Amino acid sequence: MSKKAKYYLIKKFPKFMQKKLVLLYVGVILVFVILVGRITYINASKGDQYTRVVLEQQQYDSRLIPYKRGDVLDCNGTKLATSERVYNVILDVKATTSDKKYIEPTIRVLEDCFDLKGSEVRELIEENPDSRYLILKKGIEYTKAKEFKEIDADKENYPDVYGIWLEEDYVRKYPYNALACDVIGFTSDGNVGNNGIEGYYNSVLNGTNGREYGYLNTDSSVEHTVKKPTNGDTVVSTLDLQVQSIVEKHIVAFNDARKDYAYPGEGSVNTGVIVMNPRNGHIIAEASYPNYDLNNPRDLTKYYTDEEIEAMTDKEKLETLNGLWRNFCISDTYEPGSTIKPFTVAAGLEIGALNGNESFTCGGMLHIGDHDIHCVNRDGHGTQTLKESVENSCNVALMQIGNMIGKEELCKYQRVFGFGELTGIDLPGDASTAGLLYTPETMDDASLATNAFGQNFNVTMTQLAAGFCSLINGGDYYEPHIVKQILDENGNVVDNKNPVLVKRTISEETSTMVKEYMRGVVLNGSGAKANLEGYEVGGKTGTAEKLPRDNGKYLVSFIGYAPQENPEVVVYVVIDEVNDYDQGQSSLAVQLAADIMKEIFPYLGITPVPGYDPQTIGTVQQDDDDVVGYSDDYEDDDDYDEDDYEDSDYED
Repeated sequence: MSKKAKYYLIKKFPKFMQKKLVLLYVGVILVFVILVGRITYINASKGDQYTRVVLEQQQYDSRLIPYKRGDVLDCNGTKLATSERVYNVILDVKATTSDKKYIEPTIRVLEDCFDLKGSEVRELIEENPDSRYLILKKGIEYTKAKEFKEIDADKENYPDVYGIWLEEDYVRKYPYNALACDVIGFTSDGNVGNNGIEGYYNSVLNGTNGREYGYLNTDSSVEHTVKKPTNGDTVVSTLDLQVQSIVEKHIVAFNDARKDYAYPGEGSVNTGVIVMNPRNGHIIAEASYPNYDLNNPRDLTKYYTDEEIEAMTDKEKLETLNGLWRNFCISDTYEPGSTIKPFTVAAGLEIGALNGNESFTCGGMLHIGDHDIHCVNRDGHGTQTLKESVENSCNVALMQIGNMIGKEELCKYQRVFGFGELTGIDLPGDASTAGLLYTPETMDDASLATNAFGQNFNVTMTQLAAGFCSLINGGDYYEPHIVKQILDENGNVVDNKNPVLVKRTISEETSTMVKEYMRGVVLNGSGAKANLEGYEVGGKTGTAEKLPRDNGKYLVSFIGYAPQENPEVVVYVVIDEVNDYDQGQSSLAVQLAADIMKEIFPYLGITPVPGYDPQTIGTVQQDDDDVVGYSDDYEDDDDYDEDDYEDSDYED
């Protein structure tokens, strides 16, 4: 617009209107100046208070909502691991110190309600004067949280309590403490699973955090938007709490009875037990000794004195804890001993090297290569059938059978039965042991002989148990597994972990013959202590002399099943270096297995012999002298003369 046009418009206004416009303009400027001054005053004198209100609004209305980690259940729905809602006590130091009158009343509430020390709170306030988020205490239970919320709402009696708020959280709890610790595992750093189901199914158990947002709408009112958390899924395991409890009770009793038996120390280096369903690969119970408390997994005071713990370096302590947390049943390897003999016989029957009508002559020793390899009976068993060879655990007969099978087929069937292979179990630490087996090219005659009776190669408990299930169920090798279902937070099935039939290992006919031989072990051989009244139990004992062979250290075992026809359960016991004057007593493993079976068979409804009432269960006791092939020193010892046969020449 030109100057002439502007002048024309102004000239058009009367003088009194021009005065009014000037006054209006001055008034607007004056109001603006007053408003700016007021804002400046508020910011200078009460800005911290207003800032506190805004920030508190952000803290309360823009917050993380934690998800709940899924539960771990046993097969009957009992909680083995769960997450309980708790609260963390948070202090907004800036808000509390915005006025001196707030400090002491707030500290008194922290003392009275949450058992915090006032002196420590004051020290934290001094050290963190600008903190808006200071965690004072974690894991407050609901009753304490409710008590504080009532105080917080009572402004009439508590007008000067400012800056305290509660943050929702969850804490992992294990209702049965050490029970099934190897299988369940534990969490650390919030929701990070370590070992066991907690580790293997960590992503399934975890969920996604939610968030609550607060904002001002057009009317300056606070609006809330909530993004709900997604809780983790629940894992239903194949474990049975009652069977697991029975197993662990007997493991602990066995070891407690042998503390300081011959030498100071624990009852054994390791004691492991697996209870398995041979029809589908379900692990019903799995435990080992020593164990640890899942609610306090880093506590070593059960096994070490305070002085011993204090003397450990950080590295030594970590190594000790890792050893304690290690699942012996799936991660540790060992020579199986005579429990391997039924597998060797099955391989011979399957390829036609045996037909069941063979007889063998045992003179107490065989000279193979440059080595004299002895039998458990140094005087020899004489002539015996194939069945008697298994019952008497004759090394000489098994060495002859190994020679009949040959290196190619023996190595092949070791892998057919799953030795040297990953089992596929859904737990961390599954060991393959592939490097601990011979190949036909690396196996010499002496190694063929010793492999046939269970020494000079390594297995894990899970490998042997899974292979053994196929040995007695007609030849079906099922992948061993520990979880059967995944449920959402509402209990709906998300995923069924159906049994996985991996392969056929042997024929039904071979399975039937091998079971007949193992029934004989319990009736007539070294497994006599497992001959439970009312049940037809079969099985095989094992004694493996550990490297180096002259140190007197042994691992003994027993693997048994019932009933004889169509077996329903397998119980496998391994005892590593029992604290005893004579570690090579496989009868210790048989007795432990018998004690467990005597309790779990009636509970599981294992089929008894016709007309028998499981409520009257007992044990048929036999004198050791009456057991065919029994030796006071080594009942079924896979023995050979260490002076004549240097096993170190054939280390795995």
